[in-house]
Amino acid sequence: MGYPRSCLVVPDTAGTYHCVSRCVRRAFLCGDDALSGRNFDHRKQWLEDRLLELAEAFSVSVLAYAVMSNHLHVVLHVDPVRAASWSDEEVAERWVRVFPVTWQGEVDRHACLRKAQRLCANPERLAECRRLLGDMSWFMRCLAEPIARRANLEDRCTGRFWEGRFKCQALLDDAAVLACMTYVDLNPVRAGVASDLQASHHTSVHRRLRRAVYERPDRLDAVAGPAMVGFLPISEDSHIRLVDWTGRQLHPGKRGVIHAHARPALPHGIDEADWTRQVRGIESRYCRAIGSVQALIDKAKCMGQRWLIVRKQERLLA
Repeated sequence: MGYPRSCLVVPDTAGTYHCVSRCVRRAFLCGDDALSGRNFDHRKQWLEDRLLELAEAFSVSVLAYAVMSNHLHVVLHVDPVRAASWSDEEVAERWVRVFPVTWQGEVDRHACLRKAQRLCANPERLAECRRLLGDMSWFMRCLAEPIARRANLEDRCTGRFWEGRFKCQALLDDAAVLACMTYVDLNPVRAGVASDLQASHHTSVHRRLRRAVYERPDRLDAVAGPAMVGFLPISEDSHIRLVDWTGRQLHPGKRGVIHAHARPALPHGIDEADWTRQVRGIESRYCRAIGSVQALIDKAKCMGQRWLIVRKQERLLA
């Protein structure tokens, strides 16, 4: 049975979530289509550009992402309270940035300015725009819909591009956020389409590696969106090394492993068995929420339930 998204995502409350959107019938609509022989890799860049663009307009920070051939992973931190602190003019400017006025395929700057002025003169509409700019579901909608329209136009067809509803998991503590970010960054390696992090294009870790060439942040920052410097007690360099270490843990003969002559040491303070089990089980072990036993129990109580499912383990009773 499905559950209302509001049961998992508490309105007007900051939270971190792992979201997954899949192409309809899991078709390779953003990669190599073996049936038709066509290649759609350029659509991955569409998705990445749109994701980073929206993060600069919404009150949503992108912590990690991976654009795959038939699905998208993204770790988002949603902060509706930040949107409440924006001025009316800033809300209007951000909204128009997401929904600009266009003429013959080009953005009409003067029309956009007039649209923003009309928004400022309409308090009820402005309040609704402010709420939506801090809403995760609206963020995902604004990400998916333009890509679907653009792809359908390219394919000269109509119909769905994405499955109806994106999957969402609440990340309840720092360990869950770090494990999920690592899981997302390793998606191309795990799928066997990249040999290492440097070859993992259209991922947040690849973007962090390119940024590290010019600067080495002492603290972990969000990839895009409102600044979240130091949101986890780990530096960006340590995070990259942790992702790389995790990608080398499978047997060399297995698919989806970063090959090396020797595996580097695990960063201090992390238990190897617990860490690898949690990272590998992000989607297979956990359902609607990820976190420690106590965090899952507390979340179940908050949702008015007695338990949350954790696969291959006993149900956690409140």
